[in-house]
Amino acid sequence: MKFGEFMVRLKKELPHVFLLAGEERYYIDRALEAIFTQLFPAGGVRDGLTKLTGPVDGDKLIGLIETVPFFAPQNVIVVEDATLFRAAKKKEADGGSGEDGADEAGAEDVEAGSAEGKTRKSAKSSADKKLERLQAELAALPEFSYVIFVMGEKPDKRKKLTKTVEKAGLVLEAEPVRAWNINDWLQPKLQRMNRDLDRDAYEYFVNAVSMMQEISLSYLDQEFDKLALFSKNRRITKKELVAVFAGLPEVSIFALMDAVSEKDARKALAILTRQLADGTYFTVLLVLLARHVRQLYQIRLLQADGVRGKALAKPLGLHPFIAEKLGKAAMRFHGAQLRRALIDIADADYSLKTGRGGNELLEHIVIGLCA
Repeated sequence: MKFGEFMVRLKKELPHVFLLAGEERYYIDRALEAIFTQLFPAGGVRDGLTKLTGPVDGDKLIGLIETVPFFAPQNVIVVEDATLFRAAKKKEADGGSGEDGADEAGAEDVEAGSAEGKTRKSAKSSADKKLERLQAELAALPEFSYVIFVMGEKPDKRKKLTKTVEKAGLVLEAEPVRAWNINDWLQPKLQRMNRDLDRDAYEYFVNAVSMMQEISLSYLDQEFDKLALFSKNRRITKKELVAVFAGLPEVSIFALMDAVSEKDARKALAILTRQLADGTYFTVLLVLLARHVRQLYQIRLLQADGVRGKALAKPLGLHPFIAEKLGKAAMRFHGAQLRRALIDIADADYSLKTGRGGNELLEHIVIGLCA
């Protein structure tokens, strides 16, 4: 389940087993803290907390689970970077899953009288039995023990162990946030702050996020907390957001991308000159230009197939507002012009890095796009 649903369920029930999995560490950390708040309501020292990392022996984990706590009301075991829920490697999958069936290759070796095959089959059987014991333990944990598995990737939902945790506890799917689904984070955050964004502020925020190479929810969370402290009004304005995000190079450059989209050469060159004078490194400008031109080119291809407006958002992984805006901008360009620009950007990258060219190469690209 997603973060919002997970937190609602957590307020209603406190199961004894959790799986917090996915690439968005911000959600995992918040979920972990919410669980700890319920398990250790007094705060401070967290007696009875045991942390394990990486591959864990199933029988050892069972031993920790069944150990009666003496100086704490409960055992709380956190398994970081849990490997038990990972998808089997391709080689293992092709040879048969030890969890759901016999190892076919091992069986053939045993039939052929291979000592190595017998050893492999025996080891596989032993591992399967450990896993079965752990599954049975997690399905009916003692009242004094809680187990929290944490992993930075998607779990394999086909595994019996994953299904056991889903049935007996709560599973958080911490999917990474992108520009197209930033509202999943933004709206709950604004509700907790008792704030909202005016229209111009919302458009600015979506534009700013769309320019970020990687969206750090921790960073956004901190900056919005600052806004809540210093903004007196319930409604946050564009001016306040600009003050927060203007310092990020990739965000401040989006005015350049807008000028290019509008084919306003005079404005684009003025912004480019200012960015270079302010010390923005040429590689940042090239990367963002390449990304912008690539998006415009992809949109032209999609438009040729009849995809228009907000429908461009899904195939490109963009926020609908941004997709619609870029769709209108792309109509001003020919496919050949965008292909040429991508080649020029690649050539400029090589020339600038090898000292064979200067800022005039960036100017040439901008002029070519605005022609």
